[in-house]
Amino acid sequence: MSLLGLEGFVYLMRWLHYFFGVIWIGLLYYFNFVQGSFFAETDANTKSAAIQKLVPRALWWFRWGAMGTFVTGLTILAIRGHQGGFQMFASSWGVSILTGVAMGTIMWANVWFVIWPSQQIVIKSAQETAAGRAALPEAPGAALRAGVASRTNTMLSIPMLFFMGAASHLPLAVTTASLWPLVFVIAAVLGAIEFNALKGKTGPMTTVKGVIGCGFGVCAGLYIIIEILTKI
Repeated sequence: MSLLGLEGFVYLMRWLHYFFGVIWIGLLYYFNFVQGSFFAETDANTKSAAIQKLVPRALWWFRWGAMGTFVTGLTILAIRGHQGGFQMFASSWGVSILTGVAMGTIMWANVWFVIWPSQQIVIKSAQETAAGRAALPEAPGAALRAGVASRTNTMLSIPMLFFMGAASHLPLAVTTASLWPLVFVIAAVLGAIEFNALKGKTGPMTTVKGVIGCGFGVCAGLYIIIEILTKI
């Protein structure tokens, strides 16, 4: 049976990678494109009930979808690296896939270490107020930080998907000489974006149009940078 060999196992990991990825990114877009607008327009009681009963359920699927995507993706990457050696990562495939992996890893970390802990505070505060007690004073700050991280993940999902697809479908003229400059520049760009997620504000990503526009802008910028650096 084909599925019982190593290639079959890799295929199963890829299949599950897509499955978990659809759950994760689908809920990410739901939170940012649907739920946020609804919460801004609905009454306080409806919003409070949703935060207590709907949001925790959605966040469970959200964070475990992220975990499943992350684990299966790293498994595939480890097997490919073991089969092909380090030189695979100095190729067009390697540059594209590792750029996508870097963004996916940042997004996964934001889910588990920024968004989920912050949302736990927001949910607890809603439960306290529903019981007639005072809201948690740290809840507004937690909601803000979760919002910035979530917007950042939405923005990063656009170039992440671009480079994941480019690994197999858009060859780049990558050379060994251009590899390290690419690593440093891409790391600097993504580091600045993540720093804002942890310490900054939404800025132009406040609106849905803004976050989509920023996503396509970052995607175009990174692609142009890669094309330029591979030609030097």
